[in-house]
Amino acid sequence: MPFFGLGLHFLVAIYFAVHAVRTGQQTYWLFILFSFPLLGSVVYFVSIYLPASRLERGTKRVLSAAVKVLDPTRELREATAAFDYTPTAQNQIRLAQALLNAGDAKQAAINYEACLKGPFAADPEIRLGAARAFVECGNFAQAVTHLRAVQASHPDFRAEQVALLLARTLQGAGDTVGAKAAFEQAVARFGSFEARAEYAIWAIETGEQQLAQALKTEIERVTRHWNRHNRELNAPMLKRLALAFKQ
Repeated sequence: MPFFGLGLHFLVAIYFAVHAVRTGQQTYWLFILFSFPLLGSVVYFVSIYLPASRLERGTKRVLSAAVKVLDPTRELREATAAFDYTPTAQNQIRLAQALLNAGDAKQAAINYEACLKGPFAADPEIRLGAARAFVECGNFAQAVTHLRAVQASHPDFRAEQVALLLARTLQGAGDTVGAKAAFEQAVARFGSFEARAEYAIWAIETGEQQLAQALKTEIERVTRHWNRHNRELNAPMLKRLALAFKQ
């Protein structure tokens, strides 16, 4: 048993040594890990491995969400102050995003449009943000213009997200035929749960019950094999689907 424990310590040390080499850590970590296999591994785990791990990133996301709940206007205040102090394009982009997240879509759209007149005129991220802001404002025609521009200049940029937003935006603009065609193209191209779910919700809202039921059957066939993790990741969409089919 002592030999087994010692061997396990060395295996753990080797694992962390490989991690150290691959991530470009200082070479003294190798000396620590193999000179003190147990203690060295513990120190390496706490000092190097954990901060870079998914657990650490997950913790940061939780803390970030908590900050937003406790102080929801913090990012908007800081973005406004940064832009007032240094009115650069980067700070204006940050301000536009903060305004959109805070629910001031009209002002966000104005700031996004200003950004698109400068050196970032063709930036797909800014165009997508502008489209989202115009959708929130109810200015669907302008949103469609931005989304079409993204697809034309950067066809691979967040392709599914852009395609689905375009389909919903066309519906908002009153182009039901165009929206249906956009949804069909998205499902054919991506075949994802999200694409089918958004199409199903649209079908229910537009009264195409037969189409909605057919999509529901496809969705249930896919989600039947999901594990708990997949269900948690897609919980918001699953909730939207359930509410839509209760109508």
